[in-house]
Amino acid sequence: MSRSLRDVPARPEILLPALEAALTSTGPAVSPGAVDATEVPDAVAVVVRTSGSTGDPRAVLLSGSALRASAAATEARLSGPGQWLLALPVHHVAGLQVLVRSVLAGTVPVAMPPGPFRAPAFVAAADAMAGTGPRYTSLVPTQLVRLLDDPAATTALASFDAVLLGGAATSPDLLARATAAHVRVVTTYGMSETCGGCVYDGRPLDGVSVRLDPEGRILLAGPVLADGYLGRPDLDAAAFVQVDGVRHLRTTDLGTWSGGTLSVLGRADDVLVTGGVKVPPGPVESVLAGLPGVGEVCVVGIADAEWGQLVVAVVVPRPGVGPPSLADARAAVSARLGATHAPRHLVLADSLPLRGPGKIDRRAATLLAARHLERTSP
Repeated sequence: MSRSLRDVPARPEILLPALEAALTSTGPAVSPGAVDATEVPDAVAVVVRTSGSTGDPRAVLLSGSALRASAAATEARLSGPGQWLLALPVHHVAGLQVLVRSVLAGTVPVAMPPGPFRAPAFVAAADAMAGTGPRYTSLVPTQLVRLLDDPAATTALASFDAVLLGGAATSPDLLARATAAHVRVVTTYGMSETCGGCVYDGRPLDGVSVRLDPEGRILLAGPVLADGYLGRPDLDAAAFVQVDGVRHLRTTDLGTWSGGTLSVLGRADDVLVTGGVKVPPGPVESVLAGLPGVGEVCVVGIADAEWGQLVVAVVVPRPGVGPPSLADARAAVSARLGATHAPRHLVLADSLPLRGPGKIDRRAATLLAARHLERTSP
């Protein structure tokens, strides 16, 4: 059986009632953005497009049961149902989930105004929230950095019972800054195919299971999994696999799984090979992010005839603090990870290129670094 699919503008005030009708089966399934279909399988409530960070954008089929399971597991992990501040675009799964959780909790979210993310607008939205019950919001690391750089926004952020943080890797230094400011950050890992975050602070949500395949790729299972991709059975077969009789999502991420805790190393195709040694950028970025003067950092590989790839760090300096020298950066990384992982160049930038809801665009960052090196090389 099938149900009709309605394209809905990605505006919270329009999407929210349409989403409620889709989840309660009193209206058609919805897509916050045009897709090439007018019908979907009967169980599907939402069709959401990925950000395209793994290639061409894909339309992901999310059932009502999966969305409800995700929202219920989030409430169980946090302080129960509450009111949400919407600071993310609703055509991406993280922003969409803020609306889903609000619908299922019976609360009304407060949305930031459209346009660039600004700390004063976040403060105003926080002030407009109801005064009773738990208060939540969901951010990406770039947004958290901007809020922690603003005293009023930091005070507002500390009033939330939980701040979900996902969409990109978070440096230990940023988490330490948040903790020192009494901001209750919960790091999340997930993707559109898992209805958003399904691993909080390294621990799977209720009903979610984690395992690694022989290559170290992360496999996820549980009631939060998507039904598949719209019109792409070839992608379904590659992404969703049976392991011991259980359907799993085979992600593109590498990780370690120990003692019931997942550590994400980064995307498999982001791993650099320099001098024959594999260097995942995530651990290098974590070390560099802890250095004084580093606001944000992205580690990329630049083609080199001798080394295969050079490890290059693209750094956004913190306001009012001088960036570290290349020698300091190399010494810090060498001491923690070994000399092979140390960056051979340090490129300073005003900001990191982004795609989707705050994800670093590594391709654009690589191009930025390559052009810089071309200009500055002898």
